[in-house]
Amino acid sequence: MELAGKKTLIVGCGKSGIGAAVFLLQEKAHPILFDENGKLTEREVRDHLAEKIRELGLDLEERAAEVILGKLPAEKESGIELLVLSPGVPVDTPFVESFLARKVPVWGEIELAWQREKGQVVAITGTNGKTTTTTLVGEIMERHFETSFVMGNIGYPYADIAERTTKHSVTVGEISSFQLETIESFHPRVSAVLNITPDHLNRHHTMENYIAAKNNITKNQGKEDYCILNYDNEETRKLGEKCPAKVLWFSVRRELDEGVFLRGETICLSKNGEKEPLMDVHEMKLVGLCNVENVMAAILISEAMGVPRSEYLEVIRAFRAVEHRIEFVEEVGGVAYYNDSKGTNPDAAIQAIQAMSRPTVLIGGGYDKGSDYDEWVKAFEGKVKLLVLIGQTREKIAVCARAHGFDDIVFAETFEEAFRISRENASAGEAVLLSPACASWGMFPNYEERGRLFKKLVYQVKERM
Repeated sequence: MELAGKKTLIVGCGKSGIGAAVFLLQEKAHPILFDENGKLTEREVRDHLAEKIRELGLDLEERAAEVILGKLPAEKESGIELLVLSPGVPVDTPFVESFLARKVPVWGEIELAWQREKGQVVAITGTNGKTTTTTLVGEIMERHFETSFVMGNIGYPYADIAERTTKHSVTVGEISSFQLETIESFHPRVSAVLNITPDHLNRHHTMENYIAAKNNITKNQGKEDYCILNYDNEETRKLGEKCPAKVLWFSVRRELDEGVFLRGETICLSKNGEKEPLMDVHEMKLVGLCNVENVMAAILISEAMGVPRSEYLEVIRAFRAVEHRIEFVEEVGGVAYYNDSKGTNPDAAIQAIQAMSRPTVLIGGGYDKGSDYDEWVKAFEGKVKLLVLIGQTREKIAVCARAHGFDDIVFAETFEEAFRISRENASAGEAVLLSPACASWGMFPNYEERGRLFKKLVYQVKERM
């Protein structure tokens, strides 16, 4: 689509919206930043816009973008030629549906930035494991290719880098279901769907809608492209049956004739009928079977992108856990502290529990995304000695836990109180794990702030020892 001169309404003035506005200014479009948040001021939005322009070293005038806060005037709405949604804006609101009814294209920042992508793209999605896998693959691509970028839900707007891509560059993206709702032509060379389990049902309403959004990552791929899928996950197996790209499988539960699998504690590659051991899982600095899966996905992506085996294995062996995902913080007084603040749904939190090798005091609870906690509670057996609950979901989780016969539960009013209770109830040789199985909203602006506070409290205990 020709973007020059296009009157484009950007809904949401956060990081993604600001990135989209700068991108559109470069394209000589007419961006209008709009947010219904009454707490925002135009000065704040313009300061963020100017800061982004300076950060990218661009010669642009932030005043060329309009800013509208509160209510969108009818005369502005009628002339819009393109709507760009930030990931947090649902597509099924009456506001967005009114544009769809008028045949106005509705894109997210991913689709917008894709219009100027000149190189190859690796796109990674899944309910869990996206950040770890994307970060690892990003490091592998950086090692092998002259120019590479990492973008998307991992925290770097695609719009910041799309103009800098070349026909020789590789862009690695962590793409969420929210971002996949609004793609039209986005076409990765390699896609990966790590797993699909219930999450974000408060946004997508049904599991079918959530699955459909995830599966969108493959919709523009062809037989010359690759899709990396988890053979052990029912929904990704179903996707493999209809995927338009060439499917490469990984599994930790069974040996595969083609793909990557786990034999005992050895990761093996099966290719063209030959099965070859690649590495022992103990060579990794990551813990947990979930991270074995992430590494397997990274191996297959690397193979699809033509990265030599020696190169990607060297990067994998040196790679450390990303912040907030089963991240070892410190051992203080014989107690190991793990920050899994990114465990924002039950399935992710199950993986963190399974990675624990010590009796564990678990901090859980937070914002209610409509999840069920039965399977999470079942994973406590033989692992969790005490559950400390916080936030909106604490009553709901407690009822679920007691229904499954787990009664070692304490409520806390604040995060600091939850940490103190956990510390006081953990003995040498045990662990304290922050893995909430819930979003952070209501108590924190994001899971990063929650994880940073946990680590700060751990370091304060260490200083007093």
